[in-house]
Amino acid sequence: GAGEGTRATNVPGDRSSRPSAEPSDSPSLPPLPFEAKDLDLDIEGWYGWAVLDRRTGEIIGSKTMDETSTTASLIKSWVVADYLRRADENGQKPSDAKLADATLIIRDSDNTRAEQFYNSVGRAASIKRAISMCGLTDSSVAPDGGWSRTALSPRDVARLGNCIAEGKAAGPEWTDWLLNEMRQVRGTGDFGIRKAFPAAERKQIAIKNGWIDRTREQEMHINCLAIGDTWTMGVMVKYPIDMGYDYGMKNCQKITEALLRDAT
Repeated sequence: GAGEGTRATNVPGDRSSRPSAEPSDSPSLPPLPFEAKDLDLDIEGWYGWAVLDRRTGEIIGSKTMDETSTTASLIKSWVVADYLRRADENGQKPSDAKLADATLIIRDSDNTRAEQFYNSVGRAASIKRAISMCGLTDSSVAPDGGWSRTALSPRDVARLGNCIAEGKAAGPEWTDWLLNEMRQVRGTGDFGIRKAFPAAERKQIAIKNGWIDRTREQEMHINCLAIGDTWTMGVMVKYPIDMGYDYGMKNCQKITEALLRDAT
């Protein structure tokens, strides 16, 4: 709605499309690496994207940035953050074994350990905390209460990223640790937004992705969360299930590349 970031509605030929700054904004802020555009990509199915400026809180995004999809493993970034913050609030330090589990959940997307952590933070109650603490406006708990079918929108993914980046999600004690783990995502889960950046910049970008084949919907749901130094970003895609994972993983990257300011 009004005031909720700028929707990308460019008149043809207008490539500036920078949202006009409020008088309170510093005019000297360097531009983000992204610019708002109406994308015209040959992509099957639904997609949405949103970028949050960490300096101003302003959000730009696709017209679909408030529509939701199921998060799959992306939400594990919150589950681990919630676990670590709550431990610290209770004056506890997670054991080395628990931290090793958290590493496997973030870097390798370990489902069994994620389920254990999710149980320990109260399942659906944890998602409700994410919604209230991170100011998510479009998201909801899964009908079955599980983590994988949590509904998030692209702009809520960007807000979740900002919630982690500014230290609210994991708390002051564990935020740097979590961001460091998210920079070291590896294997199958290392795809999407940061791959659109030069190799030297990639390792500075924290990520958590989600990918799942939804038999009920006959759709692939692929989601990308990334945290940069001045921005966070969410990209979500859905498309026919028989097209395989790789199609969506590549499209997360393709959408990002199309939005990069220096894209040729």
